[in-house]
Amino acid sequence: MTLHQIATSTALKLPEVTVTQPFGEGCDVFKVMDKVFMLSFHLQGKAAINLKVEPDHGAMLRDIYPYIRAGWHMNKQHWISVYADDEMEESLVEDLVLNSYELVVAKLKKVERMRIALLKTAQSSNTKE
Repeated sequence: MTLHQIATSTALKLPEVTVTQPFGEGCDVFKVMDKVFMLSFHLQGKAAINLKVEPDHGAMLRDIYPYIRAGWHMNKQHWISVYADDEMEESLVEDLVLNSYELVVAKLKKVERMRIALLKTAQSSNTKE
């Protein structure tokens, strides 16, 4: 699967996720309860995604993976850009998308966090049946 396919399929499985294109066609913006946690786009012909990270985590990821850089057009401390690469691990992309989502959810209002928790519980019980 491609970077965008992995990121999109991971994000769309999460509760309360919406996708819009406020910047026009070619840039999908993924939000949870109207708060951005991922952008999916092409830069100079290469697939890329922007994801929210803890600053220390982002610095470590940039040091380890050559295809992860400071967030393009975003706060360089709190966002990273992941570029499509042959060395890219699918599980890493999935983890980074989930982490970005969880960072944004943690900042939501209590009632919104409770709603998401309930939806996750319902989702997991449906998959077990």
